[in-house]
Amino acid sequence: MADILYAEALVEALRHQLATDDRVHLLGQYFLGLTPHRAMMAELRDEYPDRVYYPPIAEVGYVGVGIGAAMAGLRPIVDIATASFIFQAFPQVVNEAANVHYMSGGQTSVPMIFHFNHGIRGGGAAQHSHSPQAMLWNTPGLEIMAPSTPRDVKGLVNTAAASDNPTAWVDHVRLFETTGPVPDDPDFAIPFGVADVKRTGSDVTLFASSWMVQRSLEAAELLAGHGVDAEVIDPRTLSPLDEEAIISSVAKTGRLVVVDECHRRCGVAAEIMSVVTENAFGELQAPPIRVTAADVPVPFSPPLEQYIEPTTDKIVAAALQVTGAGREA
Repeated sequence: MADILYAEALVEALRHQLATDDRVHLLGQYFLGLTPHRAMMAELRDEYPDRVYYPPIAEVGYVGVGIGAAMAGLRPIVDIATASFIFQAFPQVVNEAANVHYMSGGQTSVPMIFHFNHGIRGGGAAQHSHSPQAMLWNTPGLEIMAPSTPRDVKGLVNTAAASDNPTAWVDHVRLFETTGPVPDDPDFAIPFGVADVKRTGSDVTLFASSWMVQRSLEAAELLAGHGVDAEVIDPRTLSPLDEEAIISSVAKTGRLVVVDECHRRCGVAAEIMSVVTENAFGELQAPPIRVTAADVPVPFSPPLEQYIEPTTDKIVAAALQVTGAGREA
């Protein structure tokens, strides 16, 4: 096991899939254009020139090509790049890929991955900062994974590539240059529907996914200075969701802060709070709190962008409020 970049772990997983399964093809522009792993992805293109494609920038078209290829027996990994670009392909993703297995009575599968980079990344503004995972979660038939560490991206990609279901791979460019230990085993896989306790604690549960896991871990360290012991729960997949792990953590801590980059209304945080209040209401010692992006288009201005995003300071403030430690501080 060695410490490597998230971007390196991502490419390791893709290389392994290309090397071990001739049905795997990479389709998309931005797999090969993002800075931390541009050179590594270029090597993959050189190694597999017949299985790495640069399509025209027409998402509804090339996503449809990927779905057709999956139905015909291939296992495409399609990069949609910036998350908002998936809106151009929504008819294909949510009305075709998600429904084919059910509508064919189980006779046809769509074994493929849709990759996109979500969230507030610095200057992306209103059309390049979306987090559409809540919209996709409202679509039965899709698996949704949101890795937060190099270890998790490798393990989850290997699982998604072997799945017979269409999988949305929720990624974040701010993760690419983070580092962490990754198993050397190229077949290392993490099962879907199994959450990970990124930090154990006893006073408050911080639920977060994707980049917000890193911010929640930072917040947990700051909270320790206030005498608050925070537990950080990373679901790793939203669909399927490990409800038991969330409920178990809340039963232990009695308090919940949900952190997510989706907007507040009808977002991931809203669903997690529903799960907890429906199943563990009696365990709560205080009303749970959401720390999310504000319900406004994401502004280009850096100060305004920071004002509306879920920052480490906001997570700390929410945890202090829910534990009552803020009044003591």
